Amino acid sequence: MIVRSRSEPAPDLAERLDRLARLRSVVADNEERFRQAITADFGHRSAVETTIAEIMLVFSEIRHATKHLKTWMTPQRVATALQFLPARNRLMPQPLGVVGIIAPWNYALQLTLAPAIGAIAAGNRVIIKPSELVPHFAALLKEAVGEKFDAAEVLVTGVEDEIATGFAGLPFDHLMFTGSTRVGRLVAEAAGRNLTPVTLELGGKSPAIIDASADLDEAAERIAYGKLLNAGQTCIAPDYVLVPERSLQAFAEKVRAQMRRMFGTDPSNEDYTSIVSDRHYARLEGLVADAAQRGAKILQPAKPDEPNWKAHRKFPPTLILGATETMAVMQEEIFGPVLPVLGTRDAAEAIAFVNARDRPLALYWFGKERSARDEVLARTVSGGVTINDCLFHFTQINQPMGGVGASGTGVYHGEWGFRTFSKLKPVFYRSKFNRLADLYPPYGGKIARLEKLMRLMS
Repeated sequence: MIVRSRSEPAPDLAERLDRLARLRSVVADNEERFRQAITADFGHRSAVETTIAEIMLVFSEIRHATKHLKTWMTPQRVATALQFLPARNRLMPQPLGVVGIIAPWNYALQLTLAPAIGAIAAGNRVIIKPSELVPHFAALLKEAVGEKFDAAEVLVTGVEDEIATGFAGLPFDHLMFTGSTRVGRLVAEAAGRNLTPVTLELGGKSPAIIDASADLDEAAERIAYGKLLNAGQTCIAPDYVLVPERSLQAFAEKVRAQMRRMFGTDPSNEDYTSIVSDRHYARLEGLVADAAQRGAKILQPAKPDEPNWKAHRKFPPTLILGATETMAVMQEEIFGPVLPVLGTRDAAEAIAFVNARDRPLALYWFGKERSARDEVLARTVSGGVTINDCLFHFTQINQPMGGVGASGTGVYHGEWGFRTFSKLKPVFYRSKFNRLADLYPPYGGKIARLEKLMRLMS
């Protein structure tokens, strides 16, 4: 694949559109099979969540790229400095070559194909490494892609450990990884040995800040949804909430009520997704037990000792009040339906709390006071922000998606993905009428005249 990417011409517009159409048919022809494969991997995955959070987003991304690809591929005019006129500058997008994608398990379809869409639109060949935690999905994707694509265009690997071990160390022209910060560091290290540029979509502890001006009922409903979508197994889910101390107990009760309203108390509820593995389930149990042992108050809308919760590998929605720095739940990304709610004295303390930690992948602010909102936006740095809701900045196809610092590097989505997976090559077209020859020796007095001119223009 690497050799062919160097020896064959870059695919033209028609060829790229054809590849995007074939990728769409991979999903369209196998919608129900993908839903079944993903639920088999999770134990249970809400079919509605797979449809709206994965399949529909993939279709939207392909539709957007198809509509705008001709414009994206067109060389861009760039201003030319006065002293070089009438020469021209252009910025010419070219495919990088071969893009590797290391995909996560939590939104296996969407977070695999969304970066692949950008890479294909940019004219690259793509090799995809699915997560070993979703073997049913990985096998189906490998089969479906293999039916529509030559292996030199798009290739899906297996999930065996020996393949996964060295994937990040292959000599890609670009590598995309979505996953944990810990593994992201290892991926970046492996890629660095080949000087392979990387886009890292990581995670971290994304805060939700409740301003004193917020509507608590509205905020509780929207945070409950943002936290419990995919049972909290979402990299941009609100990881903890900062709320004015006087409203802490009332807000927590409102969130618990919304959790009960949305998903009830029956673990067999088809709308509520299972935790992906026994190991992840045990990790969540450990986080809650550690917090309780250290004095936190645990609120749950359902009885956690109901045996069917564990039998269905569904973790009961859980609120933690009184969480402290010593608790594991405040030291690592939760990635499950567990939500610490912390009280703050004022907005300044909330901002300071966020800024004392790694920069998050997402930040959520709830309130009506514009000046308070703008202060949080100005004084915090995060991958993305949704105001008065959760998650929806991710769905904005004209906006980039990406982290900052420990939550990631680089961006994708729409044109941003096209640019990430392209080399934007600057090209200077010299004009025969330009006096650049004045720069050549012998220098004499002409250099002094040229220097004077350039100083006047600077």
